[in-house]
Amino acid sequence: MSEQYPEMARMWAPWRMEYFGAPKEKGCFLCRIGEERGRNVENLVLWRGRKTFLVMNRYPYNGGHVMAVPYRHVASVPELDGEEWGEVLMAIRWAEAALTAVMRPQGFNIGVNQGGAAGAGAKDHAHVHVVPRWEGDANFLPVLGSVRVVPQALETTAAALRKALREFGAEGVPQEEAGR
Repeated sequence: MSEQYPEMARMWAPWRMEYFGAPKEKGCFLCRIGEERGRNVENLVLWRGRKTFLVMNRYPYNGGHVMAVPYRHVASVPELDGEEWGEVLMAIRWAEAALTAVMRPQGFNIGVNQGGAAGAGAKDHAHVHVVPRWEGDANFLPVLGSVRVVPQALETTAAALRKALREFGAEGVPQEEAGR
């Protein structure tokens, strides 16, 4: 506990600083990941559909943080056509099922941050966050109480989630690339 804030536990998430300090990629990183079909493991892609893909968030709010992303570059949910939105919803279902099987969360935050004012890191490519939650874990807001962090590497979590998706019968789960 902190002497200055005795009721507050510290949560260390140094990978978030990598995001804030890294040079910003030119162009849309979500479009790039959508196009780089031969680099699924490196890009942390879990599943690919016809209109949408599931990808681990490289700078997660919480362990297991996944995003359902349409391939088409649109800034907001209303710009998605019915088929795209339907596949995004299916991807969310697959994500929640796989995360439940692999990580056993006690709940989920599922939502969209549209635009910079809403906290979107990809301000102009709509996507939906699926974040597993546990009693007493960190929130999107400043930590106000006890914290439990799931200490697993992104690549390890991604591999376990791909395996669970295959076991559930999800088509479009990328195979691990050779040499990995």
